[in-house]
Amino acid sequence: MSRIGKKPVTVPGGVTATVDGQEVKVKGPKGELRHVLVEEVMAKLENGGIEVAMREDTKRARAMWGMSRTLVANLVTGVTDGFIKRLEITGVGYRAAVVGPNLQLQLGYSHDIQYPIPSDIQVQCPKPTEIIISGINKQKVGQVAAEIRRHRPPEPYKGKGVRYAGEFILRKEGKKK
Repeated sequence: MSRIGKKPVTVPGGVTATVDGQEVKVKGPKGELRHVLVEEVMAKLENGGIEVAMREDTKRARAMWGMSRTLVANLVTGVTDGFIKRLEITGVGYRAAVVGPNLQLQLGYSHDIQYPIPSDIQVQCPKPTEIIISGINKQKVGQVAAEIRRHRPPEPYKGKGVRYAGEFILRKEGKKK
């Protein structure tokens, strides 16, 4: 039995949730999100919350049960609070700035990298070495952060590159004479 799947997702005030077959729609102060559940699980509105249950007890249904409940919980969290990812840039001359609809990255290459910011994601650079990515869809926020990090992942010798805030980089010692 899934411990996560057993708990219903509470729907706070100011948020409306509807279940239409396999589709769960959540509307809140920050926007509207929807998710289509897999066939092995079903959702229903009960007691001011959304309960996710298995249709039949199979191995795949047990695997999808807790994940589906977490995805529905992410919808509710997204429309109420939103999600934030922070990136740090380390390296001499490495910096970032928001220029119009693009994020301009200077990461030690011979050219600047122009990353187009998706319409439903907000990107801010309070300092040239810090990038804050926010939005209501957890998957898209994480995807944008991963794509930005992919341009120059941190290297193990000096730690230069783009890293998540709080990420630990295992450092190597380097050559000895």
